[in-house]
Amino acid sequence: MTISDEQLAQSKNISVAQVQLLCRARGTTNETLAALPEAAVRRALLRLDHPDLPTARGLFRLKQERSDDGSVRPLGLGTAYGQAETLLSRGAQPLTAGIPTGPNGQRHQGGPAPTAGMQLANWVWLGPGNVGGRTRGIVIDPVQPDRMWAVSAGGGVWHTEDGGAQWEPVDDFLANLACSCITMDPSDASTMYVGTGEAFQNLDAIRGNGIFLTTDAVSWKPIAATQIPDFQFVSRIAVSRSGDVVLAATSAGLFRSADSARATWTQVLDNPLGDVRFDPQDSSKAVAGSLRDGAAWFSRDGGLTWDLADSGPWTGRVELAYAEKDPDIVYASVQMTTGLIWRSQDGGATYQRRNTLAPNGVVADYLGRQGWYDNTIWAGDPTNADLVLVGGVNLWRSTDGGDHLAEISTWWDPRSAHADQHAIVSHPSYDGATNRTVFFGNDGGVFKAADLTAVGNEPQPPFVTGWTELVNNYGVTQFYAGAGHVGSGKIIGGTQDNGSLVFTPALGTEDWRPFFGGDGGWCASDPTDSNVFYGEYVFLNIHRNTDGCTTDDTQGDRYISGQFFNFATRDWDWKQVPFRITDAKNEDALFIAPFVLDPNNENRILAGGVSLWQTMNAKQPNTVASGPTWKAIKPNAGSLISAIAVARGDSDVVWAGHEDGMVFRTTNSAAPTPTWERVGVMGPNPLTPRRYCTCITVHPTDPDTVYVAFGGYERGNLWGTTDGGARWTNLATALPLAPIRAVAVHPRRTQLLYCGTEVGLFASENAGASWSPTNEGPTNCSVDDLFWMDETLVCVTHGRGMFRIDLSTIP
Repeated sequence: MTISDEQLAQSKNISVAQVQLLCRARGTTNETLAALPEAAVRRALLRLDHPDLPTARGLFRLKQERSDDGSVRPLGLGTAYGQAETLLSRGAQPLTAGIPTGPNGQRHQGGPAPTAGMQLANWVWLGPGNVGGRTRGIVIDPVQPDRMWAVSAGGGVWHTEDGGAQWEPVDDFLANLACSCITMDPSDASTMYVGTGEAFQNLDAIRGNGIFLTTDAVSWKPIAATQIPDFQFVSRIAVSRSGDVVLAATSAGLFRSADSARATWTQVLDNPLGDVRFDPQDSSKAVAGSLRDGAAWFSRDGGLTWDLADSGPWTGRVELAYAEKDPDIVYASVQMTTGLIWRSQDGGATYQRRNTLAPNGVVADYLGRQGWYDNTIWAGDPTNADLVLVGGVNLWRSTDGGDHLAEISTWWDPRSAHADQHAIVSHPSYDGATNRTVFFGNDGGVFKAADLTAVGNEPQPPFVTGWTELVNNYGVTQFYAGAGHVGSGKIIGGTQDNGSLVFTPALGTEDWRPFFGGDGGWCASDPTDSNVFYGEYVFLNIHRNTDGCTTDDTQGDRYISGQFFNFATRDWDWKQVPFRITDAKNEDALFIAPFVLDPNNENRILAGGVSLWQTMNAKQPNTVASGPTWKAIKPNAGSLISAIAVARGDSDVVWAGHEDGMVFRTTNSAAPTPTWERVGVMGPNPLTPRRYCTCITVHPTDPDTVYVAFGGYERGNLWGTTDGGARWTNLATALPLAPIRAVAVHPRRTQLLYCGTEVGLFASENAGASWSPTNEGPTNCSVDDLFWMDETLVCVTHGRGMFRIDLSTIP
């Protein structure tokens, strides 16, 4: 059948530009799209409207790590973990403010903990057990292949004994949960190395703290010689076949260790590297690929010396794979613009370009223009050196050595593999005939194809046949924020790349469901109506759900901040003033921008961009030409708003914090033009930080008592005032030097404070004069948000899902 772009656009009620976007994103033709139901096309467009934005996301996190001078303290995260560990070992009382503290008696229990957490006596893990998170590496026991390990970017190392039917963390007190790669010693399956810190996002990545090692597959310890800045971002580790030599690719270069104690590491390349591999048959041979400058190297002496490969005009990140059948064949997935495959016939010394063609005859956009972030290649079939897999946003298969590619996964369909591929690993018994099982790590967790040659064999998208999700309580979801409704018990949360999710406790940890796609952010729950919830997409695009989050992002009110789908132009458009937040339209807001529902008025929302925006009719019906009305009630102060708080009991009192550390207060926010005062500048006890303000929390009964938190690996990240901001006290003298992202005050016992930091949760019984870390539950994970459901505290983590603890029995 022959159909024009215009005809297809008319039949699917979309624009010609969207037809071309879909064709380009899939490497397919409009005839293929014409065969899809309109609902599938619309869903694909909605997913394309919520793309993964790893650069903007990473820069957002980076802002919260900077010091007053704009720098990030080297190895600050590792230092903060050490300080938290010291506090755990001091013999604090068993409970602090109702939170289990004291020495870490749960740490060494002889194996992985039950369910998806430590030995939980007080905390309850809420999940998600069915969503997963960014997974950078997988290894499998060659003798007992049901034993697998996976590493996540924010949730540490996880283990399964039953092939992925159930996962458990190996150690929630691992001194760094920002794991970027894992490698098993080929000579000893009990010895594994884990690299920390994500080099792939360059300066905007999650920082690490060197390499961790286990020699018994149970206890993990840091390698002391790697606790230095050169190992702050470890992208890949390779171990020789004999186990004698270890190579570590980092953002500072390539390092080699040949002593069994791993006490000595020698830098053998000074280029930032993203990949390194040993020849699977000959430990004298190895290859390495650059992180960002389009180069590859090869070694013929076990990694002692390296030569630059003759590789052609490459650019960007380079991922490499030896062909299992013939290691003289090495494949390279080169970032370029959309991704290109090259092949070497001489062990990585010289490379020749392959055609890399999609079914429509054009070069396949298999990396989705973000090959610096998700880029992986595999050639592990021992019977066929021409069978190649590459992964970017989706997965593609070639049977002719990279000349032609066929897409085998569809990122926008939940029945397929998730988006953003980072690791491809063969089953240990893969033989190309009776066993063709391959495992995949991506931004949604771990997935399996039981038959690599049959998976995704549909004639047109979505490609869903043969995919199996292996999340199953692999609880590494990265949340930014959460909210809950006390009456219904429902909890919502905004996640990194997994949308806005809803959880009903009665349905269990495996029943978290998306109600909006893309990256999720701040959240709110209408306390008077169990059907009304608010979430956001990036840059302050606030959306509203009015049916208890039972429908997803293909239905409902969508954006109440002013964006809508214009059926006349068949494209996204913005409403006129006053029915829009102009800062959202102009993207004059943080990547994850703050908004709050007034605790005294369920119709009022305050939202922060470069100005502070207010609506007094948040539940107004939403149409193309009308909806909630917005106006700016705080002028531009020269930097973006990063935190907002409204005093409970007095809506006139509003606080706003900024990304450069400025904090403002008004006591007449209901006035036509509120008067704002910058606090903490003058006086005998000023508010001294000049870095990202992460959180403002107002005392539940005293509007003059306020807690303000800051980012950076610095001293003094939590401050308190009892007089409305005239004088300030540093409450962080006993806390680790790490970003503080959340503060909660017990609603009844207001001397009890809870503090969420980059290195876990801390509690105080004396309004912040002293602190103790929890020894179970969220442990060493970043705690990004805290909220109350009556007197139950819910802890929102960026890498371990959510936890809750009932604190109503505190006398």
